[in-house]
Amino acid sequence: MGIKPQVVVVDFEDLLKELDAASPENASSLLSSQLFEAYGSSGNSLGVLAIRNVPGFVDAKQKFLPMAHALAHLPSDYLEQHLTDKASMYNAGWSHGKEKLGDEPDWAKGSFYFNPLTDEPGSPQDRIQYPASYPCNKWPNEDVLPMFQQEAKHLGALMKDVVVRLSKQLDSFAREHNPEYKVGTLFNAMRTTEKAKGRLLYYFPLDRKNTADDNNTTDTPKEDSWIGWHNDSGFLTALAGDMYVNDDTGNEINCPDPEAGLYVVDRNDQVIHVGIPKDCMAVQIGECVQILTGGAVVATPHCVRGASKSKNENVPVARISLPCFIDTPPEFLLSMPRECTREQILTTSVGGSRVPPLSERWTHDGMPFGDFLQKTFEMYYSWTIDGDE
Repeated sequence: MGIKPQVVVVDFEDLLKELDAASPENASSLLSSQLFEAYGSSGNSLGVLAIRNVPGFVDAKQKFLPMAHALAHLPSDYLEQHLTDKASMYNAGWSHGKEKLGDEPDWAKGSFYFNPLTDEPGSPQDRIQYPASYPCNKWPNEDVLPMFQQEAKHLGALMKDVVVRLSKQLDSFAREHNPEYKVGTLFNAMRTTEKAKGRLLYYFPLDRKNTADDNNTTDTPKEDSWIGWHNDSGFLTALAGDMYVNDDTGNEINCPDPEAGLYVVDRNDQVIHVGIPKDCMAVQIGECVQILTGGAVVATPHCVRGASKSKNENVPVARISLPCFIDTPPEFLLSMPRECTREQILTTSVGGSRVPPLSERWTHDGMPFGDFLQKTFEMYYSWTIDGDE
């Protein structure tokens, strides 16, 4: 049996190092080997890069993530009346049971969506034309959840800054693999965007209907019981890691189930349980970056497996996490590098039948990001329903 692949870890200071060339257009990333190991199209790449020693990250994470328990346990009428936003298709504020797994409401988790960079993204016209892409933030009152807004914005902005720094290294890495790649494409898009979406997730304890045996003869959760298999469809996703709490008290606990948590598919189509070190944030690749780089880096299918209760104590186990999706405006064109073929990009995709084929969603070179997202949402919905039948 082979050695299980591990998440690649780099130091934040490595992201700040000058690129190895006299001119930016010929620069090579000093992190080339680590980026290939983390994001490349062959070998044991897991599609995740962990970054250690990000200034202020651990403190910001420890302050904000535990607030998810208090948020998720606010009175349901307050959550519904003050923090839900139907106009944005629930892309701002609280969402629980609004999204679907197949054709059923998803009650397994609650989400709080927010933009850490601005309360009113885009122009008034943007917000009318793209309500799901440019929703205005909805925050709980300060007397209800003190410091929630401040801590959310602080952690989200910090994570976005790390993504921007990483994107510069990814530009140079992409140029190494395709000389026609235009250096600065990703860095400039990430640096200037205000389209950032934090998603504070609270995974409620699983009940028995979420386990692998519908006849209730086992308490083993299904592989994707908390979040189903999917690719990140956007650009870059920053991850704050996770924590587990007692759902009754909100106190942090060690997860009693060693099999719970994040799973990915490696380039050999093996399902791997991934652990992000507690003192690291991480970044995953979205399908749009796979397209822009000509397949130099590849999006990785992933899911989250729920936690079963401890065999020794009846503790209801909940999980908290925070991905922050850094994307471009909807009008951004998803164009592959010159001298690159569509087939080159599509053949690097992994995951098999777990996710809808990229070829059926990215229908042509130069497809606007907003159109790609819409097509992706539609296909995932039907894909999940078909998969459940």
